[in-house]
Amino acid sequence: MTDQARRAESFADLHKKGDPVILFNIWDAGSAAAVRDAGAQAIATGSAPVAMAQGFADGQKIPLEVALDNAKRIVNAVDLPVSLDFEGAYAQDPAGIAENVSRALDCGVVGFNFEDQIIGGEGLYPVVEQATRIEAMRRACEAASVPVFINARTDIFLKAPADTHDDAMLDEAIARAAAFEAAGASGFFAPGLKDEALIERLCAATALPVNIIALPGTPETPRLAALGVARVSYGPVPYRRMIAWLTEQAQDVMKSAD
Repeated sequence: MTDQARRAESFADLHKKGDPVILFNIWDAGSAAAVRDAGAQAIATGSAPVAMAQGFADGQKIPLEVALDNAKRIVNAVDLPVSLDFEGAYAQDPAGIAENVSRALDCGVVGFNFEDQIIGGEGLYPVVEQATRIEAMRRACEAASVPVFINARTDIFLKAPADTHDDAMLDEAIARAAAFEAAGASGFFAPGLKDEALIERLCAATALPVNIIALPGTPETPRLAALGVARVSYGPVPYRRMIAWLTEQAQDVMKSAD
């Protein structure tokens, strides 16, 4: 077994319902090293922070080559499992997805976030089509002999205000989780979901480890653990806090120079 395959297995083992792995999302090798030194068990990029740190907008606006070079630098900087927020894998068709996944695996990553929203378009992929896309990702991982953790993301909740989230939306999410699991997904990511009852129901309805993002208004980690969550990530929050701090510090310096 290769070191990459071992890291992939180790990363998967961190996902336990009721005892969530904490992924404080980073954007480059330096931020990855800082989070590692803070005691992280694994490293995860966030697509928005990675893009913004390089001067691009989120939504696959950062060129694939730049994103992959950044991922490789992160992997080389830390001796921890690294998960890549791969958005839509920079492709719509299964062949393109498989090719790009293979390129990303060459960088040493052991996990992917994979979205069901149509990047550059409107809405979400139909569940059957997204399942086919996940199957293509899984086949590429198997061809590389790496048991990659595919964190299948649904944007059902992120695209709607939190106060509109209801049982019908959750039913749709549960149906997608089932289809994605059958297609080869390792986990289910529901960014934007904050309601405790809905989170608990989702965790109970799927065998997949559920990932919740710690956006403002989301229950604290101990409560998420009690609800059955297996992964808590932070998305763009660390980067935005860092930029706010940097801006404040720069403003103070500029004012003191007047």
